[in-house]
This record gives sequence, C-alpha cells and structure tokens, in this order.
Amino acid sequence: MKALPRTLTLVGAVVTALAIWSCFVVIDVSEYGVILKFGRVVRVVREPGLYLKGPLDTVVRLDRRLLTFRPVTAEFLSEDKKNLIIHSLVTWRITDPERFLATTGDRPTAERRLSDLVLTKTGSVVGSHPSTALVSIEGHPSQFDQVMGQIVAEARGHAIAQYGIDLVDIRLRQLSLPEQNRANVFERMRAERGKIATKYRSEGEREFKKVVAEADREKTRILAEAYREAERTKGEGDAQAMRIYAEAFGKNPQLYKFRRTLEAYEKILGGNTTIFLPADAEVFRLLGDEGKSKTGRSP
Repeated sequence: MKALPRTLTLVGAVVTALAIWSCFVVIDVSEYGVILKFGRVVRVVREPGLYLKGPLDTVVRLDRRLLTFRPVTAEFLSEDKKNLIIHSLVTWRITDPERFLATTGDRPTAERRLSDLVLTKTGSVVGSHPSTALVSIEGHPSQFDQVMGQIVAEARGHAIAQYGIDLVDIRLRQLSLPEQNRANVFERMRAERGKIATKYRSEGEREFKKVVAEADREKTRILAEAYREAERTKGEGDAQAMRIYAEAFGKNPQLYKFRRTLEAYEKILGGNTTIFLPADAEVFRLLGDEGKSKTGRSP
C-alpha cells in the first residue's frame, strides 16, 4: 500500500513529461509544418526550428524542396497537322502549403494533377504552332524556346491558383515522330540537306574559278612587267655598249674597220667554205705584208 502512491507519482510524472514533449515539434529546413486541430489548419510553419503546439494538434509535414517528375508520354497535333510525340520533364515546388493540403494532400496526387495540367497546356500551345516551331527541317531557326516558355507561363498560373504549386519549368526530354511519319520527314530532311550541299559546292566552285582567274591575271601582269623591265634593261645595256664601242672606235677607225671585216667573214665563212679573193683585197692589206705574199686562196 505504501508503494502505490509512489507508483502513481512516477506514472503521473511520465505522462506529464510525454504531454509536455508532445507540445513541441521540430521543423526541418527541407519541409513545411502545417499544424491542424480537428482537421482544420491552425497555422503554417515555414521556417525551421523548434515550435510549441497544443496537445491535441497534429502536424503534417510537406516537402519544400524542388521536385521533379515525368508526365506520361503523349502525342500532340501541330497547327500544320503533324503528329509529334513529346516526352517531358516537370520541375515544381510547393509555395502555398495550406492550399496544397486542401486540394491535393500528397505528392502522388499533386503530380497526377500537374501531369493533366501540363499535357492540356502543351496540347493547346503546340496545336497553335506549326511543327517547324519545335523542329526545323527547312534550314531556318526554330521557335523552341518561345513555345516552351508559353507552355510554362500558361501552366504556372493555373498551378499556383488551383493547387498552391509553383511550376518552375517544363523541359522536353525527347521529341519524336510517329513511326509512320518518320520516313517522309527523314526523306525531306535528306533532300533539304542535299540542296544545301549542292549550293555550297556550287559556291565553292565559283570561288575557285574566281581565284584561279585572278591568279592568272596577276601572273600575266607580272610577266608583262618583267618582260618590259628586261627589255628596258637590255636596251639600256645595248645603248651603253654602243656608246662604249663608238667611243673606242672613234679613237681608232682602223681598228673598227678591221673588227667589222672580221665579223663579216666570221658570219659568211664556215668550216668547209672556200673563197677566192683578188690579190689587192682589203683583207690582205689589213693582215699585213704576210697576207700579200700568199696566192690569194684563204680558207
């Protein structure tokens, strides 16, 4: 009987300690704390730390980090009636915990509703643009960034207003075509690339011929200038030689006459040539007395 009060005191102390401990809650930096009393939101804790709550209050923890998921792959029809298969990646985070808890409650439900929203907006935007806005096959730049920006802008407003979710970004993991359309598209792409290659080859051939023509023209000009310079130099040399000869021969006319005679004989006489000259020929006089004593035959 004496131990009963002691036991009751110990039990009461433990219950009191548990009650006091249950009045405190620790919120981590990666989460929101939504405090509920009988199913109604009392307050939302957005900053990490130790907080006090009522004994009957419950705490729902919501992830505040940046989250991603992959919506289901879907096929969309563009403005020019081309089917496009889009594989996307959605990045999102909770910005209004109270609205999020009231409309979705948990992450799987939120991602299903976001997936429906993203697919709806993607179909609406893609349907208002031609296929070349996402994939360019004509050699022109696409409008991919503008299209994706429009999808994000339209989906973000609805996500915040309806679910308390900030739709941060939507990215295309893969963009493909239905199997039955690939052959035609690839053939068009090959034809377009072949046209571009032919254009580049013709431009290269034209530039090649232009360079060759310019080189030939430059070659002709350089040769003409070189020939003109050579002829001018040669003429100056001949004139200088004639001047020197004239000065030399002017001082000794007999030497000039003798040299000219020898040059004439050198041109008309060959190794097997025989000529007959009279005894009083000028050449004998130039050669001296020894020439006069000969019979007049000279090889």
